Amino acid sequence: MDKIITFLQTYFDWFYIAVPDVFDIIEILILAFVIYKIMLWFKTSRAWTLLKGIIVIILFAAVAAVFQLNTILFLLKNALSVGIIAVVILFQPEFRRGLEQLGRKKLVKYIMRDAEDEGYLTEKTVYELVRTVTVLSANRTGALIVLENEVALGEYIDTGITIDAVVTNQLLLNIFEHNTPLHDGAVIIRKNRVVSATCYLPLSANDSINKELGTRHRAGIGISEVSDSVTLIVSEETGSISIAKGGELFRNLDTENVRKHLQMLCKNETRKRDDRKHKTSRKTKSTSGERRAK
Repeated sequence: MDKIITFLQTYFDWFYIAVPDVFDIIEILILAFVIYKIMLWFKTSRAWTLLKGIIVIILFAAVAAVFQLNTILFLLKNALSVGIIAVVILFQPEFRRGLEQLGRKKLVKYIMRDAEDEGYLTEKTVYELVRTVTVLSANRTGALIVLENEVALGEYIDTGITIDAVVTNQLLLNIFEHNTPLHDGAVIIRKNRVVSATCYLPLSANDSINKELGTRHRAGIGISEVSDSVTLIVSEETGSISIAKGGELFRNLDTENVRKHLQMLCKNETRKRDDRKHKTSRKTKSTSGERRAK
């Protein structure tokens, strides 16, 4: 082995310099794996939204540096000392939950686990949800069903009981049946699967909300204020169906209006998926074209 290294040093000095040490390669692989897992963890929590805000601030600082905006740079420089503490405070719940999850997982299983496939709301899921709220409304059975979108709801999913089942009318009706262990709280749906039930949601503090609305509606509005989720709400008192989205509440919807709202969400997700595929195909074509040119 020493002779080979000496030979490369003597006759292929440029090549030898380009080849990193074995331990360097191992270190790079470990760091790449750790960064990859951290990014996956960020994407499954609300910390991903906060992280994007921090990235925007960093880009703003870079622009200020390029154009020599000295006052802004001075303020950013002085704010940096407390910035680290602010980040720790902002991400404190996510950090604690991430460490707890890491402690509960088996190391080998955690390392070998792949990223979850992307999922989009399907027409079958829409059909099952519309059937469910229609029956619940007719029976005046209260319900709270949250459809996760791009902002992950991991911290709220963890407050409930894990289900992990395909969305069906029968399952949801059984969950919200009176005097059953799972009927109280919210059901959260991710990627066409019921992932958790009896989940606790944040209550909206908006003073303009109608005082006639109870805790169930405030919880539905509250989760829509802190995420891009869509929440189906069935009133136990009146049987009316409402949808909370973007901090707004759409009340007294009939079956057709509920279907339209859900189909709109389905179309938006399909359009995003097609855009991503289009971008990927353009990158592939561009790369192949550059290779042919070479």
